[in-house]
Amino acid sequence: MTRGDKSSYSDKQKRQAAYIKDSYEERGASHKTAESRAWATVNKLTHGGKTSGSGRGKAIGTLPAENTDRTNKTTTVAKQNRTTRPRSTRTRKSTKAG
Repeated sequence: MTRGDKSSYSDKQKRQAAYIKDSYEERGASHKTAESRAWATVNKLTHGGKTSGSGRGKAIGTLPAENTDRTNKTTTVAKQNRTTRPRSTRTRKSTKAG
């Protein structure tokens, strides 16, 4: 298999890469840059290559933009925990006296 060969990717991964590439091209990236970024994104989400086989039981992630609030990079789960836990139950960081 030569470098850059996409035959080891599933059909779903190929569709994802095509959709992401089109999105980057709509934003003004060149064809070559868009394709490179698209495959990098697919690799990040699906851990590259086919998803079946020994040692490949990892869950497929989501895009970072879907998990974080763009203004302060706080995950939505952390925001929920912060607002639902009463202030009295939160622990304080100990400070060194002296």
